[in-house]
Amino acid sequence: MKLWQKDKASLKEVETFTVGKDREMDLFLAAFDVLGSLAHIEMLESVGLLTKDELLQLQKELKNIYKQIQKGEFKLQDDVEDIHSQVELFLTQKLGGTGKKIHSARSRNDQVLVDIKLFLRNEIEELVKSIQPFFQLLQMQSEKYKNDLLPGYTHLQLAMPSSFGLWFGAYAESLVDDTITLKAAFDIVNKNPLGSAAGYGSSFPINRTLTTKLLGFDDLNYNVVYAQMGRGKAERITAQSLANVADTLAKLSMDACLFLNQNFGFVSFPAELTTGSSIMPHKKNPDVFELIRSHCNQIKALPNEITLMTTNLPSGYHRDLQLLKEHLFPAFKTLKDCIEMAGLMLSNIEIKKEILTDEKYRYLFSVEEVNKLVNNGMPFRDAYKKVGMDIEAGKFTYTASVRHSHEGSIGNLCTEEIKKQMGKTISSFPFEAVHAAIEKLVGL
Repeated sequence: MKLWQKDKASLKEVETFTVGKDREMDLFLAAFDVLGSLAHIEMLESVGLLTKDELLQLQKELKNIYKQIQKGEFKLQDDVEDIHSQVELFLTQKLGGTGKKIHSARSRNDQVLVDIKLFLRNEIEELVKSIQPFFQLLQMQSEKYKNDLLPGYTHLQLAMPSSFGLWFGAYAESLVDDTITLKAAFDIVNKNPLGSAAGYGSSFPINRTLTTKLLGFDDLNYNVVYAQMGRGKAERITAQSLANVADTLAKLSMDACLFLNQNFGFVSFPAELTTGSSIMPHKKNPDVFELIRSHCNQIKALPNEITLMTTNLPSGYHRDLQLLKEHLFPAFKTLKDCIEMAGLMLSNIEIKKEILTDEKYRYLFSVEEVNKLVNNGMPFRDAYKKVGMDIEAGKFTYTASVRHSHEGSIGNLCTEEIKKQMGKTISSFPFEAVHAAIEKLVGL
């Protein structure tokens, strides 16, 4: 029996097709569905739609279900359509008619939507927590190897001197901007849609401000039509923030694959962190970085997938939105796994010293020689021309050292300043307020 079923059941083929992977995806939402119901019933009691005794009974049973979920003991029965049906079934079996009252003044549309927002809010927090130690590792390696020079490239051609300090530090700062976009996504999902019902509100005198407070949301999605229109948009914006982190990891992984290549030979890794070949005994393949690159490139496609899946949908709910969960929900774990593995690799990286003493990198220092002439009074264009002519004539001479001192350069990495940027961004998330609200709601 389905929550929406009247006197006729759907054809089995229709039911199978429309349910799809929803039961599997709903397990991601189980705990959040209970949280949404706890807030909803407290509000229902406050406006007279439940008695105090009914509220206490429902709270007790919902908290028992929440405990089961936290212990990993909660399952959907084979004949139950989704998480919402399962929770309501448990309550009805325990409490009879009182259990059936839990759905008053809401639709499965806003129930699913609040579950998704609570899930996304939680997953963004977990992702930010995964980023923090990786950011710290990158900064530590940046400082450790700040004096070790590395070729810099543009167009994959030798350009100017860089350093491992700059390289590690660049990806640390990239994560700062990625985290800023995660905060933007957090702000979008941290608005309460509960009470929008099927997208047109309710004739019951519900108190949406109360459920907003109980669930630790920062504010409401006020307009009930927009609350439902926001489904798909919230997922797309969240996916874009994940894609930004993934882009940082994918680019770092490509660099690492190049640097490990024997024609570059800038870094190495312990044998146990690489893989071999079934035929070539000398191989040490960077499979971890290759898989990180591929996983992250797949995540980078997520915003476009969601955009296309929601293209040309009019306002109101549509079943197309169900499929978004299958694409977005697993991406969080994949991205966190990639961060963890990148951290493992970079914790054990071995840096080649004195790379730029090799004569093949001599032209990296052409700009340094131009700058020396400028510092001695020669106009830049004349200095540029002279060094260029010396290179053409085979008379170029150079010193394999650099003296960069401006902010963010080889000699002035600004590690502390970047750390402060990340600290400021992290502190802007209202994680503590959210935790306090949920702990009070659950009361365990």
